Amino acid sequence: MALAKEKPLFEVQTDYEDDFEQWCYEQAELLRQRRFSEVDLTNVVEELEDMGKNQRCALSSSYRVLVAHLLKWHFQTQLRSRSWESTIDRERDNIVDYEKMNPSLGADAKQIVEGIYRRSVREAAKETELPKSAFPLDCPYAVEQIRDFDWMPE
Repeated sequence: MALAKEKPLFEVQTDYEDDFEQWCYEQAELLRQRRFSEVDLTNVVEELEDMGKNQRCALSSSYRVLVAHLLKWHFQTQLRSRSWESTIDRERDNIVDYEKMNPSLGADAKQIVEGIYRRSVREAAKETELPKSAFPLDCPYAVEQIRDFDWMPE
């Protein structure tokens, strides 16, 4: 005697492009219940890949902002402010959080800093009105210094 086919969990599954939040809920519920044949596998895989990329982008953004502020602090000493210091502390906190949740990204920190450095220079140059040539060609700070809450360039 054949087993009856299980009734679909959702009468009509939400389309990925129509309501992303609802689609996520439904896909998670299907996975929880091990109803793999009903999972929108193509889009689930794509979203998982994007989630990893988003973590890298967020960490890169924090490094970019932090390095730009360290450059401003270093090269425009007369305009140092609490606001700059607060931004430096906030981005260091963000980096600690991202790298704690994503140790593989922390291991790539040197490459990430190398990748964002030119953008940090461009940002620092705009905000300080110094020419880009006023800043070193390569990041003058070690990753350990950038992350260190007790270190500031002088």
